[in-house]
Amino acid sequence: MKATHLRLGMACTLLIGVIGACATAPDGETEPASDTQAAASSPEPAPSYSPESRDLVQADVERLMEELSNWGRWGDDDQLGTANLITPEKRLEALALATEGISVSLAHPLIIETAVDVPFPFERAILGLPDPDEEPAFRGAVSDRYEISYHGYSHSHIDALCHILYKGKMYNGYSQDTVTAEGCTRSSIFNLRGGIVTRGIVFDIPRLKGVPYLEPGTPIYTEDLEAFEEMAGLRVRAGDAVFIRTGRWARRAELGPWAVSQHAAGLHASTMPWVRSRDISFLGSDAALDVVPSLVEGVDLPVHVLTIVAMGIDIFDNQDLEAVAETAAELGRWEFLLVAGPLAVETGTGSPVNALAIF
Repeated sequence: MKATHLRLGMACTLLIGVIGACATAPDGETEPASDTQAAASSPEPAPSYSPESRDLVQADVERLMEELSNWGRWGDDDQLGTANLITPEKRLEALALATEGISVSLAHPLIIETAVDVPFPFERAILGLPDPDEEPAFRGAVSDRYEISYHGYSHSHIDALCHILYKGKMYNGYSQDTVTAEGCTRSSIFNLRGGIVTRGIVFDIPRLKGVPYLEPGTPIYTEDLEAFEEMAGLRVRAGDAVFIRTGRWARRAELGPWAVSQHAAGLHASTMPWVRSRDISFLGSDAALDVVPSLVEGVDLPVHVLTIVAMGIDIFDNQDLEAVAETAAELGRWEFLLVAGPLAVETGTGSPVNALAIF
């Protein structure tokens, strides 16, 4: 698949139907990422880590919730989490990566047909359709109405920090009581309305293993991440956004859809100390990041819980990493300028997103 270049202009009405878990709604607003992050820097270094056993149980997840926690790291009122790691200096460093003028979308085309992995397809209606029999010929505007339930395993989106709750709390200890019928009053996607600009890295794990895609249920371990760093000749640094390619979309194109919510390649929970030690700002994949089944008895989606709730890392789900991985391989470089702008939905649990990798 070749890198795609997109120029889009449209007039439309956007209707977002949110179906899925969410968390807390704010009394007061947090400044947009572009303003708040300017003054934010980590007051403490990320801890070193010891390799975690692969044989994890629920008690280990409970322990990791404490050991990897960023609660209070940027203050008791923080709602940005690891987005704080993207400083003005980090953005300028990332801008220098745009040397080829190549822009690649990470968004998968919105799926409009129901499938086993798409229970809620994207819905669209054209408004103001011209009448071919009208005289004189139509003059006016054509527009759209969109409806999308984006959480889950179907559409490219980003999770807000209020999307996942654990034992009645979300990132930084905010209570489930802050979630109302109006949405999240704490840690909503609105806090990222200033945009995300940082160094992005795609980890092409199938390429590392010499296969076109990973089979569903394949776990990715810390040694895989470190082996890819060595192969690519780079190292993840504080504030980076990391995208894990499993080849989900390549497999779907070849073999058809399957129940990704029940069987998906992805990160094993034992990789989380590595993620914390590298101070990653955003984490994403071409599915929903977790290996499914989780291989952790008694815990579903432990990676979601540990990243979003404990560490305060927003997750990019269902990204299409085929074109960016191909472009990276052609150029021989796996890092790029990442630019993304979630919708400015006050109290939103997340947002559809078209993230761009610029080489």
